Amino acid sequence: MSVFALFALTVLPLIFTPGPDMLFILSQVMGKDAKAGMMATVGICCGYLVHSILVALGIAAIIVSFPILFETIRWLGIAYLLFLAFNLIKSVFAKNTLRIENKSASNPIKKGFLTALLNPKGMLIYFAILPQFIDKSGNTVSQGLILSFIFIGMIFVVYCGLSLLFAKLTQKSKIDGRKQKWIDGASGGLLGLAAAWLIAN
Repeated sequence: MSVFALFALTVLPLIFTPGPDMLFILSQVMGKDAKAGMMATVGICCGYLVHSILVALGIAAIIVSFPILFETIRWLGIAYLLFLAFNLIKSVFAKNTLRIENKSASNPIKKGFLTALLNPKGMLIYFAILPQFIDKSGNTVSQGLILSFIFIGMIFVVYCGLSLLFAKLTQKSKIDGRKQKWIDGASGGLLGLAAAWLIAN
């Protein structure tokens, strides 16, 4: 399996894990319609595009100048994946439910852009997980950009799909808790497997 396919499989459960991006998109759908959710998705993808350029250039410089720092980032990324896996699996046994604010933004593209740009979860994915899949002996800049575009493309497809799906469902202020627990449990298991693979390689 190619490194790019493995990267896609690693970040997919992260994309489906509820966070600021997903909650903002769903709030736009609830507050207005599927189109608002898709516009918010465009803004979020633009925000991550900024991260893509910074990380591709920054990681390349780190690999060349500070190989020990790059190795530190690698292990921090593995620790982050294990932390996320633990918390997702733990949430399966929690009783809390996920609430989404029913509120539409006047400019969902701009708000989506800022949401992604300032999202700690997105920053950690770029700075801690993406470097795991870069081959230090190759062109690090091009690899970083390709991995970033894969991530952004997956976000666009998943979030647009969720916007359409959520718009067709009965408008609720709360996501079904049982289904969310299944998603969290499966995501946690996949992230745990991804961390184990990274440790072994």
